[in-house]
Amino acid sequence: MSFRVGPVDLIPEGESLLVEAKDSGASEDIAIFHAEDGNFYALQDECTHEVASLSDGWIEDCTVECPLHSSSFDLKTGKVLCMPATVDARTYKVNVVDGFLELEV
Repeated sequence: MSFRVGPVDLIPEGESLLVEAKDSGASEDIAIFHAEDGNFYALQDECTHEVASLSDGWIEDCTVECPLHSSSFDLKTGKVLCMPATVDARTYKVNVVDGFLELEV
């Protein structure tokens, strides 16, 4: 199922957007990131280490660092790159269709 998020310029490069589960039909909140490589990636919003919003994290290249304990995740794969997290984050596909972001949930 695809969910239309909004126009691509909704998320400036190096920023993120929280998509709440109740709005998207997903079973969890999802963070969409506009990475420094110009692409859009989506991960579960909650850090796998402890309750913290990855959409509030710091984006550098194609990684996001959790704002609570500095675990970092690869935006492309969801793989954890830095402890204390040890579990990978779930990824979601983001498509750009006619200038709009669409999230597959």
